[in-house]
Amino acid sequence: MESPLKVPFSSIAAELKISESQVASVVRLADEGNTVPFITRYRKEQTGNLDEEQIRAVLARVTALRQLAERAATILRLIEAQGKLTPELKQQIESADSLKRLEDLYLPYKPKKQTRASAARERGLEPLADAIWTAALAGSRLDEAAAPYVDPAKELPTTVEVLQGAADILAERISEQADVRALARRHAWKGGRLTTSAIDSAAETAQPFRDYFQHTEPVSKIPPHRVLAFNRGENAGALRVKFEWDQPVVQAEISRLLQVEQHRFADFLATCLADAVDRLIHPSLEREVRRELTDRAASQAVSVFARNLRNLLLSPPLSGRRVLAIDPGFRTGCKVVILDEHGNLLVTDLIYVTGSAEKLAGTRNKLAGLLQTHHVNLVAIGNGTGCRETEELVAETIAELSPETQYVIVNEAGASIYSTSAIAREEFPSLDATERGTISIGRRMQDPLSELVKIEPQHIGVGMYQHDVEEKILKESLEQVVESCVNYVGVDLNTASSALLKHVSGLNQLTARRIVEWRSQNGSFKSRQQLLDVPGIGPAKFTQAAGFLKIRDGADPLDGTWIHPESYPLARQVLDRLGVSTDSPNPLSHLPGDFRERLSQLDVSTLADELQAGLPTLQDIVDALARPGRDPRSDLPGPIFKKDILKMSDLTPEMELTGTVLNVVDFGAFVDVGLKESGLVHVSQMSTQFISSPHDVVSVGDVVTVWVLSVDAARKRVSLTMIKPGTPQTRTRRPDSKSAPPATNPPASNSGRVESPAESTNQAAAGAAPAQRPPAKPRPAARSDRPAPPLSAEAQSGEEPLRSFGQLKQFWNKKSS
Repeated sequence: MESPLKVPFSSIAAELKISESQVASVVRLADEGNTVPFITRYRKEQTGNLDEEQIRAVLARVTALRQLAERAATILRLIEAQGKLTPELKQQIESADSLKRLEDLYLPYKPKKQTRASAARERGLEPLADAIWTAALAGSRLDEAAAPYVDPAKELPTTVEVLQGAADILAERISEQADVRALARRHAWKGGRLTTSAIDSAAETAQPFRDYFQHTEPVSKIPPHRVLAFNRGENAGALRVKFEWDQPVVQAEISRLLQVEQHRFADFLATCLADAVDRLIHPSLEREVRRELTDRAASQAVSVFARNLRNLLLSPPLSGRRVLAIDPGFRTGCKVVILDEHGNLLVTDLIYVTGSAEKLAGTRNKLAGLLQTHHVNLVAIGNGTGCRETEELVAETIAELSPETQYVIVNEAGASIYSTSAIAREEFPSLDATERGTISIGRRMQDPLSELVKIEPQHIGVGMYQHDVEEKILKESLEQVVESCVNYVGVDLNTASSALLKHVSGLNQLTARRIVEWRSQNGSFKSRQQLLDVPGIGPAKFTQAAGFLKIRDGADPLDGTWIHPESYPLARQVLDRLGVSTDSPNPLSHLPGDFRERLSQLDVSTLADELQAGLPTLQDIVDALARPGRDPRSDLPGPIFKKDILKMSDLTPEMELTGTVLNVVDFGAFVDVGLKESGLVHVSQMSTQFISSPHDVVSVGDVVTVWVLSVDAARKRVSLTMIKPGTPQTRTRRPDSKSAPPATNPPASNSGRVESPAESTNQAAAGAAPAQRPPAKPRPAARSDRPAPPLSAEAQSGEEPLRSFGQLKQFWNKKSS
């Protein structure tokens, strides 16, 4: 196994505002095979108490830097094989800080498919192009210089074709210069625009995109969801999307950079430059800009989905409650199941929400009978087709026959996927798919995390345009979220399914299945140490997993806490200080009445010194002893229970409602207030202060107070606000666009640091020292009879590098005057 490439940690530390030693510790621990959840919870002394998000950020940036180093090594090897690697070029490649910069440097040496320039080279025109570029021709007439190259056998019948071939070579050379590409890229991001137009505005497939039939927007300000909408419209054949920029300005800037006007053959080179910009640079940057916009938008869509998924997975469980779950339906009826306190199936049934008044009365009586017979007072209704009709029936049943019962609407996304999965068939082999799906709806109320992990996370509908994102990227990100949530909550070793266990730190699908098999053969685990008896779990896996696997009422009471077995000796020392012995039966469930008070009075810092223990670990032990069976989800607000139904006709402006956030997207949040359709709180209606992202205010599952802004009954749309009517509008002004950050987070460069999309990947173009420029191809020779162009304001201020001795002289004269 090859050792990971060494990369500098200073830039990562500076960006994340942590020390280099913290970065080094995280990287070392990860390279040793430790998981992120394990490092986060049980290696706090070594990481300096970094949280999970910081640790993942460190590892993401290190991975990017290693990829950058690997690509640089590959490029060096490829150029060296061509015999064209100079010391200057090697230094530039080794100091490149992004993949874009690397690829710009490599572009002139990159093997190409057949181009106009390569065809001209094959016809022997490169010497002529070089002579024109360096102004090394003896005469002043290009047609005379081209005459010796005329050869009908090479498809060069006249000097016109010869000069065109030389121009093609020079156009490609201009387009491949790293500093030229950097300058053009900067203009593309600062002044570029995307324009959209309808291909056939009358087509039915075009109607969802009618807002973009005539639309223009700067690339630097297009929000992620709109980028994906453009792409979707283009892929559907409804929209034509083009990239535009101020091409004359770009040409003038490049001309000044290359000092074309001072060249002996300025007119010829100007033609080459115009061709390079129009035919080569513009299409290349159009592809690059659109690809980067799409990548950034996809990253944002994944981020939105991941945040929403995390909040959904961490919804508080309703432990100890029986549930009657209903999967709504019309033609085939509504499937009904009743689950006991532990999620075990008690009964299945079928009801119908359509029919005569007499039939509906019978259905209400049947439903009330099920509730009473099985002592159930909570109904979970899936939000699929027929949901509101089912809700009406349940609400009427509660009002007439079962006033102590409450109900809640449950997001059933993914339930049908689960119902036909292998794990569902294994759990309930004798049930049909609809009954399995209904069980999933009910269990989501009892323990959302344990149930939702059985479904591929991308099938849980809590995102924005997630279907437009590359599946591999989405899956990897969401699997990280699931892993994070499972290990944040912890797992009951004796009841967890293999679907839940496989996400535990150190475990995988095989070891999870072996744990379940061991349980079925040997009975419940009595001790964490028994994990070592499971085939495939050795000391290393045990270390990674043990702290996250809990055993209630086991042989060792510490096995039911967050305390890792490696810290049991330290925990026992703490208990001894408090006069509690772990040898007594159930010591943590029969603690002295003042135990928590005595714990809270401990001077943990002093005790850490006395016991020669790490302060973060000791503090975690004290916290775990204070709340041994703590489920972190219990601190979060639960769902909203209802007894009656709300209709759109009931709504009036400024009416106050309580709702649950169903989904959060870049432009606002969708809130379930009890209607068939969810209402929208636009980001502008979330606060009187400026808000850059709805995620700063709400999360999926939050219970919020809202007021009705407007009701569009015809379109079945409800606009809501989180600003109480009558509140003075003191909204702060949006930051000035000149100094404000971009509308969306800039993409992370391949070096792992955050880089503006308009940022040049060529440090010379951004003001780096001349030694950092790419190895110089000969610049067009200057013509002595033309005066040097005046220095630009950027060059005078130091924002743009000086590119010739003539510019340096002008700069010196201005400074001296």
